Amino acid sequence: MILEELIKGTDTLEISGCPDADVCGIEIDSRKIGKGYVFVAIRGTVQDGHQYIGKAIQSGASAIVCEEMPETPDPTVTFVRYNSTEAVAGLLATRFYGNPTSKITLVGVTGTNGKTTIATLLYGMFRKFGYKCGLISTVCNYIDGEPMEADHTTPDPITLNRLLGRMADEGCKYVFMECSSHAIAQKRIGGLRYAGGIFTNLTRDHLDYHGTVENYLKAKKAFFDGLDRNAFVVTNIDDRNGLVMTQNTKARVTSYSLRSMCDFKGKILESGFDGMLIDINGREVFLRFIGRFNASNLLAVYGTACNLGKDPMEVLQVMSTLVPVNGRFDALHSERGFTAIVDYAHTPDALVNVLDSIHEVMNGKGRVITVVGAGGNRDKGKRPIMALESASRSDKLIITSDNPRFEEPQDIINDMLAGLSPVEMKKTLVIADRREAIRTACMLADKDDVILVAGKGHETYQDVKGVKYHFDDKEVLGECM
Repeated sequence: MILEELIKGTDTLEISGCPDADVCGIEIDSRKIGKGYVFVAIRGTVQDGHQYIGKAIQSGASAIVCEEMPETPDPTVTFVRYNSTEAVAGLLATRFYGNPTSKITLVGVTGTNGKTTIATLLYGMFRKFGYKCGLISTVCNYIDGEPMEADHTTPDPITLNRLLGRMADEGCKYVFMECSSHAIAQKRIGGLRYAGGIFTNLTRDHLDYHGTVENYLKAKKAFFDGLDRNAFVVTNIDDRNGLVMTQNTKARVTSYSLRSMCDFKGKILESGFDGMLIDINGREVFLRFIGRFNASNLLAVYGTACNLGKDPMEVLQVMSTLVPVNGRFDALHSERGFTAIVDYAHTPDALVNVLDSIHEVMNGKGRVITVVGAGGNRDKGKRPIMALESASRSDKLIITSDNPRFEEPQDIINDMLAGLSPVEMKKTLVIADRREAIRTACMLADKDDVILVAGKGHETYQDVKGVKYHFDDKEVLGECM
């Protein structure tokens, strides 16, 4: 591609050098620059890409996209200045990779909880319908059946468009994608065309980045504001923000609920640890999922499939064959008669959902033992709330380490303990070693008890001082049980 074609129609402020330079690649990471590449210098939250312009030129960059021109620009390199490189990176990337979302049907899922479950189930469902599909999620990215490791919930705009380009080239008809609030705020999804968007719910999370719940909400809402009139929305009206999200969208709005009149209505008829019988729009179906929050997720899946033109009865038939996503309400059964559940719940609301669902199924039989920690270098304000919600819904609480990152585990634990009263402290144990905490929970459990190990879900590591050590909650539970 010629640079002039790449930047045509964009809001350039200044161009220095030859605009007809050949473009062989595009990157925001100077370490990945090759000969003839465009380097997009983005001012990130941790590092400023402008500091690496020199390195990019040394590596062979033929053009630099920036917000600030060097005092003495290299005459052999073309510089293109914009007001915001973050805003234009996605558009340049999608152009370079041949506008992949014009060749696929892309559906985005956003909200605090449920994104991974909904996106993954839709991916599995549409593959069962016989389509080639792509998945972009927290757990793993897939090009049809080929797994590709995921570093972020939503990749950077270059990686994202490269991935979508491969999906289009390999014949994927549908792609289901998690859209994180960070990705929306940082314009990582800029330039993409979505056929539909799903809103799950909104509760406190990522305030270390967004600062306030209002900013967090605005980031989520911006996704729906950007949909065009040919797109559809499936929104959860059981969440008070469900209709707020769609106030300014041009897209066609449909809704789902377990409580109110809507387009896709559900009601749980029976539930157990093997699944639930649910009525969806007047038809009963048994699904191998547990809890109201999963019933809500499944309504979103049903509504999305219907919006994509699938027959409702066929959708229900396929839904009945789907199984929970790895690390999401993942149940293990002990020979001693107790059940252990691994779940990614790492926000106060997610913990409430999971623990309330456990109590609904138990119906007063047995005790609940919860093992939970909180991630380091993240929103500290949610830590005491997580401990309080866990303690109020558990017979025994074990507070432990999650991914401490660059914080001291005991400091995180102390933040959590600050949310507990003296009465709640009496049923609380503190065991910083996560393996020992899980082992202790298994030793304490009797027949009919349920252990919840929350916070890490699908993760197979523990992040300590920048090093990821192997650690799998499910694996450790298996050993202990």
